[in-house]
Amino acid sequence: MAVRAGIIVTGTEVLTGRVSDRNGPWIAQRLRELGVDLAHTVVVGDRPADITTAMRFMAGEGLSVIVTSGGLGPTADDLTTATVAAFQGRALELDTELEQRIAAIVAPLLRRWPNIDREALAAGTRKQAQVPAGAAILEPVGTAPGVVVPPADGAGGPTVVVLPGPPRELQPMWQAAVATAELRDAIAGATVYEQRTLRLFGIPESEIAETLRRAQADGIDLAQLEITTCLKRGEVEVVTRYEPPAAAQYERFARFVGDRHAGVLFSPDGRTIDELVAATLTARSLTVAIAESCTGGLLAARLTELPGASTYFLGGVLTYSNEAKEDLAGVPAAVLAEHGAVSQETAVAMARGARANVKADIAISVTGIAGPGGGSENKPVGTVWFAVADGAGESTRKVLLPGGRADIRDRATTVAMHLLRERLAG
Repeated sequence: MAVRAGIIVTGTEVLTGRVSDRNGPWIAQRLRELGVDLAHTVVVGDRPADITTAMRFMAGEGLSVIVTSGGLGPTADDLTTATVAAFQGRALELDTELEQRIAAIVAPLLRRWPNIDREALAAGTRKQAQVPAGAAILEPVGTAPGVVVPPADGAGGPTVVVLPGPPRELQPMWQAAVATAELRDAIAGATVYEQRTLRLFGIPESEIAETLRRAQADGIDLAQLEITTCLKRGEVEVVTRYEPPAAAQYERFARFVGDRHAGVLFSPDGRTIDELVAATLTARSLTVAIAESCTGGLLAARLTELPGASTYFLGGVLTYSNEAKEDLAGVPAAVLAEHGAVSQETAVAMARGARANVKADIAISVTGIAGPGGGSENKPVGTVWFAVADGAGESTRKVLLPGGRADIRDRATTVAMHLLRERLAG
């Protein structure tokens, strides 16, 4: 039987959407690496009753492990540790040595803010040093310790791993949690999961559903594979999870997808378009420049996101207005007057200008109408023109992208990256 786990992300700021959850997906990946099957992820506010309800539900589902994030601070609303202790039937105890270690961590605050309330600081330190009896203590990365809390002696149920909310604290503390005997005992018997990703561009997600039907009809045992498809940033992502005995079935499935979608399967090994473009530019010692309009710098941000971008990305221009297109990218005024800012001619002139001005081997431009206003019958919202220029000439593409303003701008960067990769591939 698979070892199953649940994640409880605590924090009213996460529940209400003021802060995006970065911990749940990260923990999910780490659980998969341990061979633990994630069954549920729940987001709750800073309310003990809601945290308890989530734990009770997961315990009722027979989960072996629950991982919580958040609610370990020194303030009165940080109640995760106390709530978990009560749920596991364990009393809270003051660990005086832990209190001293936390006090040493917060001592610089007294020097930085000499007027700070010392009694409040000491009370917060004492609160954070209250840990469930019999729990494994995870040393603070910030000021908050974590704990791994097994059920009370003689009681059944899940082991609860309590981690802090800030990712910079949670992530290194996870390694300490995995090393504890308490968590190791809870996940004893975990299996091994392999996960592979296929990435396609220029295909609707519905076509993959037909591919799955045909693969099954071709004799591929898809029941051995856990396949999920997702439309992400304009690409179709096919993620397959399986246990080692199903490796042969996955290889058959991957070949089937590759044969049926040879023209649109751009990444059979899971690498992103960003990684593929970066690898090609690096391998060929080429440099790139950009000229952006409707994407407002998003393409430049994407090209510089990966480490080592300085070896191939030289710079570019952000030409939102027609005047900027003329002055910064060298687009002739006559081209703008005759064809408009959103046109093949303007896109080509922008790419040529960026390449010449920045002195790059290759340049890419994007100009379009992101909306919600500004569209017309001939150029509706979502119309975007792209151009790539190098020493051999130019490639262009026009697309009509769906969605709202944010979707159009984001998907435009994806199209640009694919056009760049196609040009690099000849």
